Amino acid sequence: MFSMTGYGKGEYKAEGIDMTVEIKTVNNRYLDISVKSPKIFNAYEEVIRSAVRKKLTRGHADIYINLVDKREKPKNLYVDMPAAKSWAEAAETLKKQFPALDNDFTLNALMKCAGVVRQEEVQGADEALVSALVAALDGALENLNAMRLKEGKKLAEDMLSRMDTIEKFVSDISARAPLVAEEYRRKLEDRMKEILSGVDFDEGRLLTEAAVFADKSNIDEELTRLRSHIVQFRSICKEERVGRKLDFLVQEFNREANTICSKSNDLAVTGSGLALKNEIEKVREQVQNVE
Repeated sequence: MFSMTGYGKGEYKAEGIDMTVEIKTVNNRYLDISVKSPKIFNAYEEVIRSAVRKKLTRGHADIYINLVDKREKPKNLYVDMPAAKSWAEAAETLKKQFPALDNDFTLNALMKCAGVVRQEEVQGADEALVSALVAALDGALENLNAMRLKEGKKLAEDMLSRMDTIEKFVSDISARAPLVAEEYRRKLEDRMKEILSGVDFDEGRLLTEAAVFADKSNIDEELTRLRSHIVQFRSICKEERVGRKLDFLVQEFNREANTICSKSNDLAVTGSGLALKNEIEKVREQVQNVE
């Protein structure tokens, strides 16, 4: 089981490349990736997102990339012919206007004029940079998942502990439920005898009334489903990506607990039912942190 909250850092330092990748994740219903990096990585954003999607399925991930590139990069010389022509024509015009001055405008001088010759880095895929990015990103993801797994184990321990408490409340309700209908029948009989003292009354009608009450307040099916949910919850907790499964299952827990409370006409059952709902809510809050 993985928590959706975590932090991981990866580094790459070799061949003049000093790169750091940091990843911070928090809860989110779906996977949301935000990349903050130098512009040079814009072309590799899909590489980054693809690597993250292989490791994360839910949560909001902020990815921070820092780069110090000390490499000597190959460059091409680019000659701007229109600019060179303009400079040459300007020199020729000046020569005509000032014939007495020496003409020392040479090819070397023309090359030094602003904008005539400039250096440009060779464009194309930077394989070394991509390799460094993948290495640093993999390291960050590995450290992130190690932290998320550690946190996930703590979440599982807490939820399983609460599941034991939920099971106890279910057992308490199960033990009390069969007695409720019988107590209702007895109280109804005592009340009838008190009201109709010395007068015969239809005992069959009394039994029918008790049977109707027992049917309306019967919670055997809800208790059976709750026991099944508890078994499923414990089994699912042994898996890795379980957030959506547990989220659905907790909704089912709530449905059964609400039905039990709505059917209850007994103070003890209602009390245990409310305590059950409270514990389920605590589990639901923890499930929101699970991937």
